[in-house]
Amino acid sequence: MLKMLKLATCAVALLVAGTISSANAGDTLTIGLATGQTGGLAPYDGPAIEGFQIAVDEINGAGGIGGNIMIKMISKDTRSDAAQTSIAAQELLEMGIDILVTPSDADPAFAAAALATDAKVPAFSPAASSPTLPLMGGDFMFANFPGDNVQATVSAEWAYGEGFRNAYILYSPDTQYTTLPLYFSDVWKVLGGTVAGEGTYVMGQQDFSAEVTKIKALNPPVDVIMTAAYEPDFPAFIRQLRSAGVTAQVIGSDGIDSPTTFSLGDAGDGVVFSTAGHALPGSALEEFNNKFKATYGRDADTIFAAIGYDLMKVIEAGVLAAGSTDSVAIRDAVANLENVQGVTSVITYKGTTGMPVRQVSLIRVKGGDRELVAQPSPTASLVPAPRMQ
Repeated sequence: MLKMLKLATCAVALLVAGTISSANAGDTLTIGLATGQTGGLAPYDGPAIEGFQIAVDEINGAGGIGGNIMIKMISKDTRSDAAQTSIAAQELLEMGIDILVTPSDADPAFAAAALATDAKVPAFSPAASSPTLPLMGGDFMFANFPGDNVQATVSAEWAYGEGFRNAYILYSPDTQYTTLPLYFSDVWKVLGGTVAGEGTYVMGQQDFSAEVTKIKALNPPVDVIMTAAYEPDFPAFIRQLRSAGVTAQVIGSDGIDSPTTFSLGDAGDGVVFSTAGHALPGSALEEFNNKFKATYGRDADTIFAAIGYDLMKVIEAGVLAAGSTDSVAIRDAVANLENVQGVTSVITYKGTTGMPVRQVSLIRVKGGDRELVAQPSPTASLVPAPRMQ
């Protein structure tokens, strides 16, 4: 179930239940967007919805899904707040939407997921990566990003293969996402590595001196540090770590797939992180990035715009497979999708519990730019079970 599908070798195989029936001709698919267009999630949700919009415009411009189902979008800003997400989701569901899009973080998405499941409306998060989201959110909740446990396994196997053996884990218990390093720790120990210590921090913390001092004092010294910290925590941590003379390999996750990471100068150089794709020359992702720039007049500086585009392609495939705009039929169809061609990866839901099987990329920060390290498949037996918190 957890074996990654390689983009270069997987063909497109949409599970299409025939064409859209004539009874649905001229129908409309209404998608409600309850996302953080302002606040802390804006750097993730904002680009995701921009990419989503590109896909919607392309589909509508071609006459709609299957040539006859137009897409209507209704958007509400959750201001990156969990309570506001619940309110926005409820308002959208009461408006009779067919599909709900939630924020790109599991914590605010949980409440929306429960509401969507009660209403029997399929819900999707563009970039939430906690494997607990669809398990706790119910049968109608789907993620659209490689799971934290899968990303952590890929990172741990790469680090161990590079010869690193003594690790330090830095995480925050404040959110599901920032506990990703605990999955890394699980895999690391199975591989035979040593976890020299675990540290915690508070979201928004700017002073990491105590953690840096603890890391620097370890004997033998650690050779790899894993954290899922993101802005503003990660820049503060990495600067203080390097200023203290600690040269250990730092591994992050998709939360630092942002322009800030590539503007850190020497402090950020050499950091490796997991994410959902990399734009190789001539790739579909490179083509999408060019399309994004032509549409918005600026570069797609993160992977999240492409992830939003891929989400709409998954929804399109679900509607085609369902043969209608019925929400329950779409949910059932998405749960059985295989090999949907996105611009970041081939995407499969069949045989999963709502977390997609899709490719993971490891990226190194080098001279303020991206360097592809690897796009490996994790060893399925090493992938930890979701941590139900």
